[in-house]
Amino acid sequence: MGKLAWMLLRGGGKRGLLGSALTFAAVAVTTALIMFAIAGNFAFDERGQRSSWRDPVEAVETATAIQATKVDAVADSSIVTVYLAATGDGAPPIPPGMSAFPKPGEVWVSEPLRQLIEELPADQLSDRYGTISGVLGEEAAIHSAELVAVIGVAPDSPALTGSPMNGYSATGISDFEGQGASQKYLQYQVYMLIATVLMVVPLLVFGGAAARLTVARRDQRLAALRLIGATPGQVVRLTVAEAMLTAAAGAVVGVAGYAAALPLVRYIEIDGATWYPSDLWPAWWAVAATVAAIPLLVGLSAVVGLRRVVISPLGVARRHTPPGLRAVRLGVLAALIVAFLVMSQRFIGMGAFGLALLVSMLGATLWAINLVGPWVVGLLGKIVAGLSRRGSTLLAGRRLSDDPRSVWRTISGIALTGFVAGFVGVLLPAEVGETPAEVTMSIELSSDEAEATSAYVAETLAPAEVSELEGDGVTTLMFTTANDPAELDRFRTGLAAVSPGGIAVTDVDVNRPTNQLMVDIGTGVLTVMVVSIVIAMVSTAVAGASSILDRRQTYSLMHLAGTPMKVLNAARRKETLIPLVIMGGGAIATGVTLALPFAAGQGVQGSVFGLLATAALGLVGVLAAGAATRPLLASVMRDTSPRPD
Repeated sequence: MGKLAWMLLRGGGKRGLLGSALTFAAVAVTTALIMFAIAGNFAFDERGQRSSWRDPVEAVETATAIQATKVDAVADSSIVTVYLAATGDGAPPIPPGMSAFPKPGEVWVSEPLRQLIEELPADQLSDRYGTISGVLGEEAAIHSAELVAVIGVAPDSPALTGSPMNGYSATGISDFEGQGASQKYLQYQVYMLIATVLMVVPLLVFGGAAARLTVARRDQRLAALRLIGATPGQVVRLTVAEAMLTAAAGAVVGVAGYAAALPLVRYIEIDGATWYPSDLWPAWWAVAATVAAIPLLVGLSAVVGLRRVVISPLGVARRHTPPGLRAVRLGVLAALIVAFLVMSQRFIGMGAFGLALLVSMLGATLWAINLVGPWVVGLLGKIVAGLSRRGSTLLAGRRLSDDPRSVWRTISGIALTGFVAGFVGVLLPAEVGETPAEVTMSIELSSDEAEATSAYVAETLAPAEVSELEGDGVTTLMFTTANDPAELDRFRTGLAAVSPGGIAVTDVDVNRPTNQLMVDIGTGVLTVMVVSIVIAMVSTAVAGASSILDRRQTYSLMHLAGTPMKVLNAARRKETLIPLVIMGGGAIATGVTLALPFAAGQGVQGSVFGLLATAALGLVGVLAAGAATRPLLASVMRDTSPRPD
């Protein structure tokens, strides 16, 4: 069967091979973008695992070390500072990125922090640490730009007191296994999972449609085989073999294409840094599963598309119009939207199960839009044909009602992109505010150091008022001062001598992780939109070319009958634009509706400009992709010689 499928592929002529090439290209692009979406989840997991060792886990039996993690600041960056002390009860564990447990007084820093220490004046940063004992390996930092310091202290050091706002209190530990990804990276992983659904579902739709490219040519050929005696099973196996051969080759090339694009993809900044290339390469089993799943999806889609050939080969040979689609599809979409809105507020409080439900229903709603699409296109065709006053409009309307599935394949990419744009456009974060003229600073230290530190604050920054909050052996100093980054850094550096381990943080420092998260959400939204528009443009170009090949006989006959090419081009343009505007607008409205409950819950505001810009860019992209197929139409119309099919 495989040999016969290969013979049919090779014997399909130049245009037959072109049809297979379109399927090959569609699968290659789909695979490369799916690899990108999957790799994002592995990348955030890698960073999350590297962050876990800072979160100390209390020793079950004997603690061999004490660990406290605090977040210091310099200029507009955070410094993760880990204080370690050996208890003397056994060998302490060796921290990631180090060759030995640090002795009291030893300071190890990450390479970016070492470079910053050399760049800034000593009284702004270097004097805070003294002599640097060594440079931490990559395992100690979440990413290549992170500022990390590991400081060895004595077990009774005041650096191990207090409850830092952006860190972890002193804990007796026996290893650095941690408690998994930090809360921050758990949030990133959730957002990445949602982004994956928004990217992968349109890709699967596109990948599935790839199996139906040049479907008319193949259906005619397979119907002929059925009429001369081929069994339904033989036709199915032949089609699956042909589709999967092409898809397998496209999947392998798609993986290679993603590998080639990796040096560029790594420059997408998240959390203020680019990626290690190794983070962006999925596990081997994920790559193998992708390469195996894509051809299976294409094969399955091909089998579904064969129902007409297997059941009624004579109908296919005579080019009978397939039966109409049912309005129940619209009911499925409406039911999913209502269910999503009803459940949306409960998803957040249901933990991992709620997240799984959220992602599943989001994907199901996207899939339902794909289900409704052909029905709406068919309905539009009847309306347009009934109201037409021009020949091109009548042709477009008849085409829409005659084969809505084929037209939907052409516009499905941009319509689904509309849903993505509507959903993420509402979730675009608000702009981070301007730098304030004054900041409120907090210093948490042991009560024994409060008096000396208060005197240092009055002498150095001279604030109008310093308030003290007494806790369980801990005093917190709070005051308002001018937001002068260099002066604040000098104050922090001098504080290291007055109050060892005392960390002075401003309200800007405390809010920095949230502000960074908002910036990263904006980057993620932009990335999802770019990927979606690429899917839409490629989908439109490939499906448009395939449609011309499928209807080349009709185009040739119309040309011979005297139909001008500009009328055919106008009909093709209307055939795309009319359903695109209706379905694209409906998809955007659906995405906005589903995102509104989350926008209210997360305190973010939408971007009308971003939404309109995405819609306009997608529309221009589709028109450009459609215009790119004009030379193929001209070629088909010039070639009016009779063909076996």
